[in-house]
Amino acid sequence: MEMPENNGNEAGGKYISLDEVREKLIASGGAEGWRDIEELAEAEGFDELLHREFPRQAGPFSTSLDRRSFLKLMGASLALAGLAACRPQRIEKIVPYVSVPENVTPGMPVRYATTLTLGGFALGAVVESHDGRPTKIDGNEGHPATLGSSSAVMQAMILDLYDPDRSKSVINVDQAGSLETFYKTARQALAEPGVRILTEAVTSPSLASLINEFVAKHPGSKWHVYEPMNRDTQMVASNAVFGAPMQPVYNFGNADVIVSLDSDFLAEGPGAIRYARQYADRRRVREGSADMNRMYAVVTSPNVTSAAADHRLRAKGGDVEGIAMAMAAGVGAGGAGATLSPEASGFMDAVVADLNANRGRCVVVAGDQASPATHAAAFAMNQALGNLGTTVNYIDAIEANPVVSRESIAELCADLESGAAQSVIVLGGNPAYTTPGSLRFGELLRKAKFSAHLGMYADETSDVCQWHVPMAHDLEAWGDARAFDGTASIIQPLIEPLYDGSSPIELMDGLLGRKRNGYDIVRAYWQRDGIRRNVPAEAGVGDTFETRWKRA
Repeated sequence: MEMPENNGNEAGGKYISLDEVREKLIASGGAEGWRDIEELAEAEGFDELLHREFPRQAGPFSTSLDRRSFLKLMGASLALAGLAACRPQRIEKIVPYVSVPENVTPGMPVRYATTLTLGGFALGAVVESHDGRPTKIDGNEGHPATLGSSSAVMQAMILDLYDPDRSKSVINVDQAGSLETFYKTARQALAEPGVRILTEAVTSPSLASLINEFVAKHPGSKWHVYEPMNRDTQMVASNAVFGAPMQPVYNFGNADVIVSLDSDFLAEGPGAIRYARQYADRRRVREGSADMNRMYAVVTSPNVTSAAADHRLRAKGGDVEGIAMAMAAGVGAGGAGATLSPEASGFMDAVVADLNANRGRCVVVAGDQASPATHAAAFAMNQALGNLGTTVNYIDAIEANPVVSRESIAELCADLESGAAQSVIVLGGNPAYTTPGSLRFGELLRKAKFSAHLGMYADETSDVCQWHVPMAHDLEAWGDARAFDGTASIIQPLIEPLYDGSSPIELMDGLLGRKRNGYDIVRAYWQRDGIRRNVPAEAGVGDTFETRWKRA
């Protein structure tokens, strides 16, 4: 059988039989490839056609490269690329232990109890360490905020410790600086009036004591607070209802009926881990008891709490307040009835009936983003339903400086614009990024004669400050903090600061002209201000500070 001279392709051809094709392929040993009959037959005009239609691919066809040569070239290329990235390495000697440290067995983890902070509030933790390196975070069974559990955010805090993008050195206007020079410059600048300290929410007794001492020694100075994820509306409501900043502490273990007014208490807030544990415990059917709690959720956007609810009502953000008022009127807590949609009315009738049937065994929770009127309605309903002391308690605000964040930061911006604020110390956070753009905080901060930022990252705030000081991670520094219910606990480090960071208490102590380390600062505070009344004595052991300090 023979192929025709031209089978429709532009390239001409020559007669070639299948026997010739077979012989050609056998002779090549299969090492060479071909794409069509014209190429195999080496038809006249094929090369010209290839260069005209596929100029970029014509080169590989015109030259042959066997597999061995290809691997040689690629191997040489990779070797050269690797050598190009090499640089002289510092010679280090690894020396084995002469005396093995106490409680250290290579390869065996050691666990330490400590405290982490989220939004300023304490979370009790047990941290696993391998050969001096923290590796895993879990909840502390003995701490009321975690009860041995943890959250995704709490687990991820270990990643912040080893984040390569962390700030590694003191910066002075885009130039490398030193901590000694910073303190010297800062003390001179802060001797002038108009000093402002800006922090996020602070529950640390030691830090609060140092800031208050600083404010007392510098007449005209002020302490401002701005927390991006704040509870301002709850603060406004408590000031109006109680005449003082108060906050609720819930006990969902005692609640048969739960009503959530646009709250995500199972996933957000300083008590979320404990609340989720209590809620889940009441959902388990145990031997001898088949009763479970029941939850109703009014929700403006999907969240963890609404997903777990037995019944939910979708509502617009502006409608939650009216629903709360109608609910308050239904349980005898005052309030005026609001005009509701048929769906909302049916939902409300069921909620009110269930609350009235479970007085003293129910609870109403308002979300952080709910309006002050909604929080006030929740306060009133819990009181009218007899829930105080069983499912909810109202305690003094845990924050050391309980203010309305948006009012405090607005006051600071006004002082910067007027020139009343001459020096600003920012302890933690990134307010140049997180504050509302209408306040122009970052722009106004540039007007200060002296400004400094203590943070884990060189960010938008450090860009507009004259000085930036690296901040130590909670796992690198001594400190203390209070949990959502007021419980105070000690923060103890598991590792030396990786990047010579300073903790907020060490920075404030340095600005006061002292050079104590974090351990001495925390120990001195509790020796002076109340570890005796906060930590119970061990049975059979004398009531001494040293005993209670070690126990804490």
